[in-house]
Amino acid sequence: MDVREDTIRRADGSTGIYGVVHRSDFALVIPLEGTRLHLVEQYRYPVRQRCWEFPAGTLPGREHGEPIELARRELREETGLRAGTLTYLGRLDAAPATLDQRGSVYLATDLTAGAPEREPEEQDMCSAWFERAEVETMIRDGVITDAHTIAAYLLLLLRERH
Repeated sequence: MDVREDTIRRADGSTGIYGVVHRSDFALVIPLEGTRLHLVEQYRYPVRQRCWEFPAGTLPGREHGEPIELARRELREETGLRAGTLTYLGRLDAAPATLDQRGSVYLATDLTAGAPEREPEEQDMCSAWFERAEVETMIRDGVITDAHTIAAYLLLLLRERH
């Protein structure tokens, strides 16, 4: 992660400082099997709680790669699942007011199970299948609060509607 302050000129001609955080782009994967969705749960230090979310992540260090390959990697690492089909659903800007990080969202289907290959920071992670109605209840009741997960689910709903 890099943090910088840019000198900017506003529309009225005045100048100021704008703080920008740079992070590598991420991929987020929605594993879907029939009416079930696969989520992971892990402790998130900044909010001091365990959070349910769709598998997602970035490449280690400052590596760059194709978003679809990153999606395959994150799915395998966090859940052990392998997708026969990955369908691009859309792009998310993580926090465009301060962060330049963008994410690519994929739907994973034709899944086969395997063993997770979690990174050291993910050792406390667990994962589970949930019926879609249960996921929607978890979102509505504030159990799922991860903005990327909620936005990605909306992308899935919009794709299914068209």
